[in-house]
Amino acid sequence: MDSLASHLLETVERETGPSPTWSVIWLHGLGADGNDFEPIVPELLRQGWPAIRFVFPHAPVRAVTINNGARMRAWYDIKDFDLVSRADEAGVAESIMQVEALVAREVERGIPRARIVLAGFSQGGAITLAWGLRTTQPLAGLVALSTYLPSAQKADEFMRTEATAQPVFMAHGTQDPVVPVQAGHYSAGLLQQRGFDIDWHTYPMAHQVCAEQIRDLGDWLTRRFAGA
Repeated sequence: MDSLASHLLETVERETGPSPTWSVIWLHGLGADGNDFEPIVPELLRQGWPAIRFVFPHAPVRAVTINNGARMRAWYDIKDFDLVSRADEAGVAESIMQVEALVAREVERGIPRARIVLAGFSQGGAITLAWGLRTTQPLAGLVALSTYLPSAQKADEFMRTEATAQPVFMAHGTQDPVVPVQAGHYSAGLLQQRGFDIDWHTYPMAHQVCAEQIRDLGDWLTRRFAGA
C-alpha cells in the first residue's frame, strides 16, 4: 500500500448522504480537472439510491505533444492523432497505478470493490477501460464516455480473465470530432468479444455529454445498485 499511496492524486469529493455505502470514481478529460464533472451529480441522482461518495481526481500536469508540448492536466501524453499510437503507454501505466491507489483508498474507507464504479470521459474513459481490462479484482462496473480502448492491439496481452465480471456502460456522440464514434464502437466490440457485458449507446452529439445520456447512465447505475 505504501507504494500506491505515493501515487495518490488530489480529488474533489461529493457525498450524497451520510456514511456512503458506494463510491463512484470519475476521471475527467484532457485539459480539464476534477471539477469538470462534479456538477453532473445532482442531474444523475435518483430517489432510492444509496448514499454515494463521488470522487473526482485531478490528473497530473504534463506536456502534451499534439498541443505543441503545452502543459495541462492529462492522464497520458498524446503523441499522434492516430488512435493506434495515440496513447503514451508509460503514461497510461502510471495512471492505472494512480487509479488503483484511489480504489484502494475507498476500500480502506469501508467501501468494498463490489460497490465501487470507475467512470471516465474521453482520456479519463480510456484509462477506465485500460484499468478495467487489466484488473484481477473487479469493481461493480465501468463507465466509458466518448472514448476508446488504448493499445487495443495488445488487449489479449493485457487482459485478465477476472476483469470480464465488470459490466460496462459505453456511450458516444455520432458527430464526435475528437474520438470518432467508430473508435468507440470498435472498442466496445473488442471487449464484448472477450466476454465483457457491454451496454453501448450513441447520441446525436459531438464530444460531450447530453441529458439523454445521463438518463441512460442513471438507469444503468440503478441496476448496479439493485444487484448489490
